[in-house]
Amino acid sequence: MFGRLSFTAFLVACVTALLFSGCAWFKPPVESNRTAAVSEPARDSLRAKFVLTVLDSLGKEQDLDAVLFSVPHKRYRMELTGPMGVGVASLLWTEEGWNMVFPTEKKYLSGVGYMVGLMGDNSVPMVPIHQMADIFEGVLVPERSEVLAESDSADFHVVKVRAPSGMQFTYGKRDGEIAWLMRGGLDGKPEILKFSEFKEFEGVRLPSNVEFEAGGKMFLKIRIKKVARNKAFSLGTWRLNVPKSYKRIGE
Repeated sequence: MFGRLSFTAFLVACVTALLFSGCAWFKPPVESNRTAAVSEPARDSLRAKFVLTVLDSLGKEQDLDAVLFSVPHKRYRMELTGPMGVGVASLLWTEEGWNMVFPTEKKYLSGVGYMVGLMGDNSVPMVPIHQMADIFEGVLVPERSEVLAESDSADFHVVKVRAPSGMQFTYGKRDGEIAWLMRGGLDGKPEILKFSEFKEFEGVRLPSNVEFEAGGKMFLKIRIKKVARNKAFSLGTWRLNVPKSYKRIGE
């Protein structure tokens, strides 16, 4: 993958973006319960467990266990593990920048901004980190979006909106649930998120199955297993070691 690091080796030996490891060099974050100061808890912290499915270059699906630690729109930590608990990747995103480490390959990727991944390489597709993390909060359409148009089709109530960022989205609702969300991709082709199998996770109704499509093809799938809110994480959660011996992808 990346500058032609083998994607299959990356998955089996150890994408998205989005992602983490259980290797010996990384100790799992310590968490503790904390009591909210208000009757309705703020969106201040969340831990989610899910299965992340990515496609290799041959179109074969590969499943990875994933854990997300989130302080919405401020910082995220994600861990991906493969078969037998082998660490695949670790991601730390902050407002200052992000790093993604691939321990078995002794490589890392870094960048700035809300798009996480590798431009022009489907092995680690570019993913909007806030939008992905918001799914676990039950926020499927960007908050404070302005409605531009509404219409009804045979199957969906279709709404076109403009997010505070200026980006425009179109989504379809069926039976009161958002079934899909579409926007223009970086390459000009439409990107679609499909939401299905809605369930209650700690009192919040979420789609337990989410598929990401680009150019008419699925490239990423999330199956939510568990969501816990109002968690406190150790400071170690927000540190990611990038060994000096690791090679930066793209150099």
